[in-house]
Amino acid sequence: MQFIDLFLHTEKHLGDFLQAYGIWIYALLFMIIFMETGLVVTPFLPGDSLLFAVGALSANTTGMNIWILTGLLIAAAIIGNMVNYSIGRWVGPKVFHGGNRWLKQEHLIRAHAFYEKYGGKAIVLTRFAPIIRTFVPFVAGIATMDYRKFLFFNIVGGVAWVALFLLGGFYLGNLPGVKKHFEIVILLIIGVSLLPIAYEVVRGFLARKNKAL
Repeated sequence: MQFIDLFLHTEKHLGDFLQAYGIWIYALLFMIIFMETGLVVTPFLPGDSLLFAVGALSANTTGMNIWILTGLLIAAAIIGNMVNYSIGRWVGPKVFHGGNRWLKQEHLIRAHAFYEKYGGKAIVLTRFAPIIRTFVPFVAGIATMDYRKFLFFNIVGGVAWVALFLLGGFYLGNLPGVKKHFEIVILLIIGVSLLPIAYEVVRGFLARKNKAL
């Protein structure tokens, strides 16, 4: 139970783990970010809050190097999405075979069309949306989104996500006001990062409405 609590709430136990296991914290953090982005069954793992907390801790300790962390966790995020995409691409043809009432072939066709049109934006913007970011590469794989296109936006999104939260924590995480209202700061960052998604949704809705008129 202690290990499960550490795994699910690593941001709260970073200092203790660093003191007890030292350099192995790099492996733990890589595994969590990889699983949060790479396995569709683990969207509940910490992502944004963990990156911000790691950045803050690395700013006032010699046990973690912020630049090693940045490269390592960017790699974890990118590789995780690649694995998630590959699983979706492998699972898709087996699931959408037309014999399931809910998972029909036309759903797959619509998903494919959506990713051909909005796939790049979806891959980048949903990096900043907890839970959703775990499912997007999986669905992109099911929809057989062009892999080169997926890989490009996967890299852009992975770099932007990790850099924003990790370096944000490094430079801002130890400010008194931020430390006192840590959860609120995380929610505000997520809220701001979701604005482009909201803009795209509203723009698409208005475009369809105008077309109907």
